[in-house]
Amino acid sequence: MDEKIKNILDRLSKSKFRSSFHLKDKDILYIEDKGIDKIREHAYDFVTKRLADTSNVTDGKQTPMKGHPVFIAQHATSTCCRGCLGKWHHIGRNRIMSDTDVKYVVDVIMTWIDKEYSNYKKNHLSWFFTLFIYFINTFICFFDVSGIIF
Repeated sequence: MDEKIKNILDRLSKSKFRSSFHLKDKDILYIEDKGIDKIREHAYDFVTKRLADTSNVTDGKQTPMKGHPVFIAQHATSTCCRGCLGKWHHIGRNRIMSDTDVKYVVDVIMTWIDKEYSNYKKNHLSWFFTLFIYFINTFICFFDVSGIIF
């Protein structure tokens, strides 16, 4: 992970508001259905159409709070509006974003999504295995107590 992105995500994780955003089950299913490459395409599309050119931006209104994993990531990473981009990422609010700026913003968004996706899978997988072990132990105890030999 790029050091600049690592540092900004670390700073954002200390913000009560920014750290309150997480991908939900439906977001994970959407990512799995579309694939991570398609999600990256969506991120590029949203950033270039809603943020890059300041002439068509209604700042603070361009990014919904739900409805797509990229929208959630934009709020979590403070890449949701030009004001937040200026405050957290030092991308000037009164200029058109360069291709380098757009790539950086998309990389921040996708790094957050990758991390959230991995954490979700790890947590839900461990939950699944805990439940699986519980059922196996229950199954073994049932046969052991009932005297059934298998």
